[in-house]
Amino acid sequence: MTWTPARDEDAALVTGAGRFVDDLDPLPGTLVAAVVRSPHPHARIRGVDLAAARAHPGVAAVIGPDEVRAAVRPFPLSTSTPMPYLPSGVDAVRYVGEPVAVVVAGDRYVAEDAAELVAVDYEPLDVVVDTREALGPEAVLLHPEAGTNVATDRTFTFGPVDETFARADHLVHGEYTFPRYSSVPMEGYGVVAQWVDGADGPGVECWANFHGPFTMVPVAAGALGIPVSRFRMHVPADIGGSFGIKSGIYPYVVLMALASKHAGRPVRWTEDRVEHLLASSSGAGRVMGFSAAVSGDGVVEALRVDLVDDVGAYLRPPEPSTLYRCFGNITGAYDVPAVAIRARAVVTNRAPTGLNRGFGGQQLYFGLERLMDAVAARTELDVAEVRRRNLVRAFPHRTPTGGLYDSGDYPAALDLLLAKGGYDELRARQEAARAEGAHYGVGLALVVDPSGTNIGYVGLATPASERKPGRDKSGSTEIVRASVDLQGVVTVLLGSVPQGQGHATVARRVAATRLGLPVEQVRVVVDMDTASTPWTVTSGSYSSRFAPLVTSAVVAAVDRLAETARAGASVLLGVAPDGLELADGSVRDPATGASCLFRHAAGVVHWDPGALPAGAPARLATEGEFVPPEAVAATAEDRINSSLCYGFVAEMVGVRIDADTLEVTLDRVATVHDAGTVLDPVLLEGQVLGALVHGLGGAAYEEFRYSPAGQPTSATFLDYLCPTSAETAFPLVSDHVSSPSPLTPLGAKGCGEGSSMSFPVAYANAVADALAPAGVAIDALPLHGSVIHDLLGDR
Repeated sequence: MTWTPARDEDAALVTGAGRFVDDLDPLPGTLVAAVVRSPHPHARIRGVDLAAARAHPGVAAVIGPDEVRAAVRPFPLSTSTPMPYLPSGVDAVRYVGEPVAVVVAGDRYVAEDAAELVAVDYEPLDVVVDTREALGPEAVLLHPEAGTNVATDRTFTFGPVDETFARADHLVHGEYTFPRYSSVPMEGYGVVAQWVDGADGPGVECWANFHGPFTMVPVAAGALGIPVSRFRMHVPADIGGSFGIKSGIYPYVVLMALASKHAGRPVRWTEDRVEHLLASSSGAGRVMGFSAAVSGDGVVEALRVDLVDDVGAYLRPPEPSTLYRCFGNITGAYDVPAVAIRARAVVTNRAPTGLNRGFGGQQLYFGLERLMDAVAARTELDVAEVRRRNLVRAFPHRTPTGGLYDSGDYPAALDLLLAKGGYDELRARQEAARAEGAHYGVGLALVVDPSGTNIGYVGLATPASERKPGRDKSGSTEIVRASVDLQGVVTVLLGSVPQGQGHATVARRVAATRLGLPVEQVRVVVDMDTASTPWTVTSGSYSSRFAPLVTSAVVAAVDRLAETARAGASVLLGVAPDGLELADGSVRDPATGASCLFRHAAGVVHWDPGALPAGAPARLATEGEFVPPEAVAATAEDRINSSLCYGFVAEMVGVRIDADTLEVTLDRVATVHDAGTVLDPVLLEGQVLGALVHGLGGAAYEEFRYSPAGQPTSATFLDYLCPTSAETAFPLVSDHVSSPSPLTPLGAKGCGEGSSMSFPVAYANAVADALAPAGVAIDALPLHGSVIHDLLGDR
């Protein structure tokens, strides 16, 4: 029996034929680097002695603060707050694991041995690791030149918030904390960099598993003081997972490029697991306050939201994006006409943060959906009913902050969830369990799932009065190149830099369908080379961009090839190209039934273009772009449609908590997704399952913890717990509804993040419901047996 993989990518991965950074040996004579890191969370660097390391046999180069200070400019930040960020500590270190020096040798063993010879004279300084403490006027300052630890502080008001709160029947408030955690991809960071002194000036060529290379190129080039055109980045076809973690700015790309300059040869660095957990990246931790003005019948009429993100020691790009990525959908699935927001990011003596699957949405919905349970309790309504009364029902829907919800049927999705998930049955189980003195709870979460990010939201960190005219930011543009060879095989070149989501599989099928070809006649290339792959600064694999944006660009590109194929076929068929159809590998005239093979039609353009009708296209290599007009810059009133498409997720969790061990068991998980047109049901289900597991990690296991002295206490897998296959064998009911988007050619929306945003709070709501008879308040994650033991105390 021949095995046929569900995805084009699978065969290479399961047979060990994947191509990851460590599998590549692109340059002869490549050396290997080791990074010297700070053991202190906060210290002044009084001196660094590199002499012993440089004298160690086999060492080619060692760079430290002096070399970085002399050659590297601070990375550009999204705010004007003076908190300069360099790829390594130069005058001070501000978190454990911050790079201080790089040692380059012939192999990693020699480099690591020599790294131990680097002598750094540190003067330890006081630390601040608590987010609220960092806000205080007496807090230790990480960047004294800023005079504050607050990197950005903005307030927004949309609609009559104060008036609505003044007349509300109920005022409901909650304070919540969301932890920083990672998604621990299987492969850590990896970089191969070569400094080149060419005839047209210095340049850098590098290979890295960075899945947003287009933001990296201008940032890294600017830091090194070279033109963007002289910075070339390759990204291999296989990345080994990322889930956002590999989309924050890599300081190591710049560090290894500088190390290569000093060594005179290419330099490779591969992050080990301890380095990754110690100093790589994580989602931002958040403390937040949510307040609702509620009518007597349970309708939320206004919201006040106070968000404070802990971004670590530096505001590393793209932060403070976590605050603003969900700005357009900050009211979630609910028709709330007025909202006031305060958004702050503070620096602490922790590792810098960045993207994590569902970034911004995980934090937002933890507060909003815990608040909705509090509204239900105050109004004595069922948690499902209070949500139903507040749902958006008419589409398109404009939120008060500027979001444009394109399509949906939220009540239908909720009804399907309650029916398929057995809501009434779970309530009956709860009643029976409580009668026996056991803990059982049911939790709901309804979330809007944004996809196709409009990067213009980053501008909200700057007040409108300070934004420079003509320097606005916006966009969700994607570009795809497609070509036809002499045998009629179509090649589609993507710039989406996938990380395991099956982009090649879907793009191949979309292109084949549009051109009427068998999928075997289409190939997709996902290797990235910024010197040859078409791209814009917004391109890449983040914020569920592929389904709404990249497939739309695929459609645009292959539709242009179809026009060319019709022109070639018109020569062979002796008819006008207008009206010719592409199907079954042929181009045919529906009026007469005459046809020719697609490859023969393309052959005319290759071999006899002079025969084409006057004015007919002769392009067999073309590009297609998708530039949605709905993605525009923030208005002067700070409104923005922060994403192009908005899907929907309705989730329900039933939990049983053992009365003796307090172990939490998932009794049932039910999830319903609306991702518009479903492009591939197998891939959709895989994204749903993957996102659920990521959400489970943040809900019940994963957390980057620090001692009050600023030392990480979860820097190995002995202390940083991740869900395994044993923890993911929970009973699952999954279904979907489909509300095609009117804004994309295929009607598709993103689906890669939904449950990573909804599951943590659905789980928290379930645990809170289970412990409600004991009077326990749930306001933070993760939630596992030891946490619940502390919450219950002697009760």
